[in-house]
Amino acid sequence: MNDVKTQKRVSKTGSSDGFEEVLVDVKNLKMYFPVTEGVFIPKVVAHVKAVDDVSFQIFRGETLGVVGESGCGKTTTGRCILQLEKPTAGEIIYNGSDITQFNSKQMIDVRKKIQVIFQDPYSSLNPRMKVGDILSEPMKVHNIIPSEADRQTRVRYLLNVCGLASAFADRYPHEMSGGQRQRVGIARALAMEPELIICDEAVSALDVSIQAQVINLLEDLRDEFDLTYLFISHDLSVVRHICHRVAVMYLGHVVELADGDELFENPMHPYTQLLLNAVPIPDPEIEKSRAHEIIKGEIPSPINPPPGCVFHPRCPSAIDVCKSEFPPLRELKPGHWVACSQV
Repeated sequence: MNDVKTQKRVSKTGSSDGFEEVLVDVKNLKMYFPVTEGVFIPKVVAHVKAVDDVSFQIFRGETLGVVGESGCGKTTTGRCILQLEKPTAGEIIYNGSDITQFNSKQMIDVRKKIQVIFQDPYSSLNPRMKVGDILSEPMKVHNIIPSEADRQTRVRYLLNVCGLASAFADRYPHEMSGGQRQRVGIARALAMEPELIICDEAVSALDVSIQAQVINLLEDLRDEFDLTYLFISHDLSVVRHICHRVAVMYLGHVVELADGDELFENPMHPYTQLLLNAVPIPDPEIEKSRAHEIIKGEIPSPINPPPGCVFHPRCPSAIDVCKSEFPPLRELKPGHWVACSQV
C-alpha cells in the first residue's frame, strides 16, 4: 500500500494552526494472530489477519476518526499504537522514533504520552479502588508528582476539569453512573499529561444524551490541553461531529481516508457509500421517501480473506479485475485517498 504522504492539514474553521506536524505515522502495519490446534504440541494452522497493511498519519492537534463494521481491525490498530499488541510487521513512528522496536524500558516514557479511554466504563475501573486512588496511582507509579498532598490537589483539579465535584474522589466506581465513570476514565487519561489519547468506542456504552456531554467534554479538553485523538467508533454521526479526518476500514484495510466533511459529502468508495446510506435521517418524511441499499452478504473471515479487493464479494459495482487485483490506496483528490479500481 502506498504511504500517505505528509501534507498540510486545515481545520474545520479554516485555520491551519496545529495541523502541520505529524505526531504518529503508521506505515504498512500488519497484525496477524496465529490460530493453533492441538493441546500438548500446539501447531499454527492459520492466521487471523486483523490488520493487513494499514498506513495513515495523525497530525498533532487533530482528531482522526476510524470507522467500520465490527471486526474490521479498528481496535487492534489502536492497541498496536499503544503497543499492547506487538505488530507482525510495519512501523509506528511516534515523534520521529519507531516504537515497534522499543523494549519495555524504552516504552515507559512513551506510555506517559499515549493514553487510552476504554469503551466500557463499568469494567475499565478497578471496583476496589476509590476514584481518588485510581487517578493518583499513575502519577505515583511514574513518579510524576512525588508528594501525596500535591497528587490529591491534582486529582481534584482533574475531576473539576472533567465536570465532576471534588467529593467524587472518595467514591467507588459502583456508586457512580455510566457517564460519571467515563468522565473518571477521561480524567485518568489526562493524569499523565499525554499528547495522544486513543478513544476506543469511548461513548458507545452511554445513553445518547450523555454521549453528547462526553463528546463536548472531549472537544473542550482537546482545545484546552492541545490534545490529539485517535477516535475509534462505529457511530458515524458522532464521528462527523468531532473528527477532522476519517479513515474507513474494512476487513483489516483502510479503504478510504479524507477530511470529515469531504468524506460525508463526497464518499468515493462503494463501502463508504453504503455505510453512509445506512445512517437514518432525523426527518421521517425524508427517511420514508429515500431509497435504502443494504450491504449484501456477510463479512468474509479474516482467516481466509477473498483475493483481490476484500470488499468485492459484497460490492454492487465489482468487476472482474476486483476479484484478482487488490487496489492500492490512491490520492484521487487533495487529501482524499481511496482504495478502489472503479473510481
